Amino acid sequence: MLDIVLKVRKKVPLYYESLKLDAHLRYDLLVEKNIVIEIKTVENLLAVHEAQLLTNMKLLKVPQGLLINLYTDNITKSMKPFVNEYFRKLKD
Repeated sequence: MLDIVLKVRKKVPLYYESLKLDAHLRYDLLVEKNIVIEIKTVENLLAVHEAQLLTNMKLLKVPQGLLINLYTDNITKSMKPFVNEYFRKLKD
């Protein structure tokens, strides 16, 4: 049996330096602190959806992201993977 840590629809407080901001980061799924999954149900994914995922990845210091649009006939064609600077730090 595989034990996978999965967090769903969590709110994370945001800080700027040592100041806590009156805002929260919200993500759809966080798997093993290694991949953020953002789920949308829209006709077309927009640049703002990609920016949201990339921002979440950076603020959470997560190396991989996956943007999924459920408004489709073929979900595999709607998935867009992303990596950032933390990806290089992963162990082989």
